[in-house]
Amino acid sequence: MAELKITLWNKVKNLHPFSRKFLIQWISLFCFCCLIIISCSPDKTRNISPSSYSNNGRITIGTTLKLRTLDPADAYELMSGNMLYNLGDRLYDYELGTNQLIPKLATALPTISPDGLTYTIPLREGVTFHDGTPFNAAAMEFSIQRFIQNAGSPSSLLADTVDTVQATGDYELTIKLKQPFSAFTSLLAFSGLAAVSPQFYEIGEGKFKPNEFVGTGPYKLQSLGIDVIRLDAFENYWGEKPANTGIDIQRFSSSSNLFNAFRSGAIDIAYLSLNPDQISNLKQGAEKGNWQLIAANGNTISYLMLNVKSEPLNQKEVRQAIAALINRSVINERVLQNQGENLYSLIPTTFSDYQPSFNVQYGDGNLEKAKQLLNQAGYTPENPATVEVWYASNSSNKGFLGLTLKALAERDLGGLLDLQLNSVESTTAFKYLEEGIYPTFVLDWYADFLDADNYIQPFLECSKGSAETGCEKGSSQYQGSFYYSDRMNQLIAKERQEQNPQARKAIFEEIQKLLAEDVPYIPLWQDKTFVFAKNGIENIRLQLTQQIPFWTIKNSNS
Repeated sequence: MAELKITLWNKVKNLHPFSRKFLIQWISLFCFCCLIIISCSPDKTRNISPSSYSNNGRITIGTTLKLRTLDPADAYELMSGNMLYNLGDRLYDYELGTNQLIPKLATALPTISPDGLTYTIPLREGVTFHDGTPFNAAAMEFSIQRFIQNAGSPSSLLADTVDTVQATGDYELTIKLKQPFSAFTSLLAFSGLAAVSPQFYEIGEGKFKPNEFVGTGPYKLQSLGIDVIRLDAFENYWGEKPANTGIDIQRFSSSSNLFNAFRSGAIDIAYLSLNPDQISNLKQGAEKGNWQLIAANGNTISYLMLNVKSEPLNQKEVRQAIAALINRSVINERVLQNQGENLYSLIPTTFSDYQPSFNVQYGDGNLEKAKQLLNQAGYTPENPATVEVWYASNSSNKGFLGLTLKALAERDLGGLLDLQLNSVESTTAFKYLEEGIYPTFVLDWYADFLDADNYIQPFLECSKGSAETGCEKGSSQYQGSFYYSDRMNQLIAKERQEQNPQARKAIFEEIQKLLAEDVPYIPLWQDKTFVFAKNGIENIRLQLTQQIPFWTIKNSNS
């Protein structure tokens, strides 16, 4: 498995940054699902007993998430984001449980020039790094320059946007953009933009420190083991002191081992990833008072990509018919065991910009409309529209989704639509996605930062193409939909420059209406995040980014 992951990562580094993010997610999912299959027996790597943990005010968190790196300039996975969120500080953060930006290492929101290009940011004084180095504007400039110049997985987030970064005072940072970007302040809250010590790190392409971290956050890295990561509360932290003395993160090889460890009381908290059956079981235990359930809407979305250049999906009526066929309530019940939320836009419901455009346009399971559209496109029971539905072979949920959609089409559309199910390993899926091999694909997306733009531009923008040829270069090509629309490109450019929130919201509303009309993607569901904790473990808060602030957690039993 280790050799496989190394080989895959070497290939990933040569991909476009956007494709790289998707492939990293699929590699992580592939490895996770393989481990589920081979790890049905108890975990042989470590014998865990309740007495090994939860002492001296420490909290033990169990997870199956894998950690590839702790270097913020190269970290693009959920586990890395969680670690960096607690080990480091960024210029801005989100108010707990919301997407409301608040200053962190900054002391106020930035002052933005009238042309939207220059951001002047006042910085906090009296902050020190874990190695004792003072934090100032020069250190923040170093951290951002390193993020860009070391050319790690997420570097394009800033490299494509930022022109210059300069310390214009001891505690003042000035950033100039290449073009206006109204979501830039939100981007500065990305976990990888944590300040790092200039005395410990260096700037240079590929110069990473994957197993170490020196930042300014409420925790410092005590040890990074194969099975356990230990974080100690940072005694000189400038902000709110942690309510615990430290965090022990126990990594499990499978969801079954995580499930059993929590039920046996070996860990305090179980957080990602449990399968739907295990979640249902633990929810029943929580209802009986055996332990606690903390649930919240996340911002991970699942959707069906439609290749608008592939027959018969090059006919808009066929794409619209599939959108009308989708019955999200049935999918949520049969596939997700009611552990998701129906989604009618690519923008999650947790954003004020969300508009249920697909519900307005098609309803849910609107069979008459689906039949009408297929007839309008010239299809009959004798000559049905044949559409391949592709999904990752290592995802049971996606397989169940495919079976459900096929059953609905066969039962309710009178032979007008023939859905043919196909699967491929996620490790090879994205090699061909942007080449247009797949007419459809069931995919997931979690945002880099909490702004509606991050659910629109990476899907719908196209820098080169035409309505006739489709997208030849740009985001929609990388996604595999090849969608091109002059109007959509204009709207995206407009929302990225608009500084007025209400005016920008109106633009997003028009974008979502056009998305539902053209149907290059069909939104399916939005994930919910479930955390289970022992009774007596208090103040567990879930951020919309799926990150947990460790510093609020307290063990009242210790």
